Amino acid sequence: MDLVIRDARVIDGTATPSYRADVALADGRIAEIHREDSPGRRPTAARTLDADGLALSPGFVDMHAHSDLALLRDPDHSAKAAQGVTLEVLGQDGLSYAPVDDRTLAEVRRAITGWNGDGSDIDFDWRSVGEYLDRLDRNFGGRGIAVNAAYLIPQGTVRMYAVGWDDRPATDAELARMRQLVAQGMAEGAVGMSSGLTYTPGMYADDAELTALCRVVAEHGGYYCPHHRSYGAGALEAYEEMVALTRTAGCALHLAHATMNFGVNEGRAPELLALLDGALDAGADISLDTYPYTPGCTTLVAMLPSWASEGGPESVLTRLADDATAARICHDLEVVGSDGCHGVPIEWDTIEISGVSVPDLAAHVGRTVAESARLRGEEPWVTARRLLMEDRLGTTILQHVGHEENVRQIMRHRVHTGGSDGILQGDKPHPRAYGTFPQYLGRYARELGILSLEECVAHLTSRPAARLRLADRGYVREGYRADLVLFDPATVAAGSTFDEPRTLPTGIPHVLIDGRFVIEDGKRTQVLAGRSVRSGGAAAAGAR
Repeated sequence: MDLVIRDARVIDGTATPSYRADVALADGRIAEIHREDSPGRRPTAARTLDADGLALSPGFVDMHAHSDLALLRDPDHSAKAAQGVTLEVLGQDGLSYAPVDDRTLAEVRRAITGWNGDGSDIDFDWRSVGEYLDRLDRNFGGRGIAVNAAYLIPQGTVRMYAVGWDDRPATDAELARMRQLVAQGMAEGAVGMSSGLTYTPGMYADDAELTALCRVVAEHGGYYCPHHRSYGAGALEAYEEMVALTRTAGCALHLAHATMNFGVNEGRAPELLALLDGALDAGADISLDTYPYTPGCTTLVAMLPSWASEGGPESVLTRLADDATAARICHDLEVVGSDGCHGVPIEWDTIEISGVSVPDLAAHVGRTVAESARLRGEEPWVTARRLLMEDRLGTTILQHVGHEENVRQIMRHRVHTGGSDGILQGDKPHPRAYGTFPQYLGRYARELGILSLEECVAHLTSRPAARLRLADRGYVREGYRADLVLFDPATVAAGSTFDEPRTLPTGIPHVLIDGRFVIEDGKRTQVLAGRSVRSGGAAAAGAR
């Protein structure tokens, strides 16, 4: 044995009561579990870790992560490693960096600068999904990455590649090309496909197009993960659309950051849960993820009506520069309710600026658009328009439109999993990027009792592993991979706050990936044990 974790409270991911045991590791796997009341000799090893007073659980799976470039640029990546995250699912919301050609890569880099930076510090030496996953594996001189990563094919990027930024149905040839790109990405190891149906150009796809792509995903055993068409006005109808679409396609469905936001949806979580229960009882394969906070986080440009974004980022800037067109955008935002803002008229006092790309604009960070406008003596749209233009669409925002009772009810559901939706860019990112998993364990399990600790761990480990079809992760079981977290149930808590969002959590002294310490005694080690996690039989180039 390489390591024995002695006298741990094992919370094994099954949601059944915890038990006290010694857990021995060898060659990156769990070799033996010796329960306190078991006969025979306790295991010994080259090293023993006293875990008395600590809980031992499987590593946490972040089902909705935006670390697509962060894993390549930051070997430390404590934002996730310190939370106990041992696997992240990338390629979210229909926009990421593979598959691409040169044109598409340039466009998607520009489109999601607010999520991941402009990538000027990254060598984009890949174009396909398989090449991106290979890049993760050989990053930092072949040492790998901080935590494991799985990938969803981004449908918006695929449409950008095959169709461009036009708001129109795809031709037969374009649809065939998209199907081919999805099939290739799935064969190369993607676990499914994502969409951002309030983001352009992915939102230009109709249900027939999405269904055709989901059939390809289903043929390869993957799942569809949509950021659907509305989380505000029409939210329930948007959920119904995704359930029906995937039933028609025969594809598993995982609902991204599933919630009911804005005033129109206060107290309506039971309606969503009833919809899901009905579909599940009828045989649908559905899961969902949420983050344990009320505000959302996205880019300011995402609030604009879709017609204003047709043609891509440069077209957006051209429209903003034209006074008449800008006035029309303002009317859609403030009076009609744009599709980018989920069909709800925008409330500028709920839009907090969390990050800018141009340093000269940093004074806006931490203020709402309404506050910045008052300080400048102008209307909020004037300030927002100025920000969009001067920051070249790179502004990120927090949108304070959620409801605590909805958050709590949805996290109790039988198919719920955890996802941070953590955007790591910006001077003042959403605290969920650094705090989601200890927030679940500390606030919602220990303090509020919304879930028992055993239930909470299952939501964060075995349930997502089942969705990802991982045969040897998600439980503390003999033979399983030694991706493990040791935390103190009495003190585990998110350190991140809205004022200090990059503060690391407390009460998580040890995190192991592949049996190697990535967090030891509360400090980040130099270990890079993360690798790409690929679906089916897809193999990494030079796989070990």
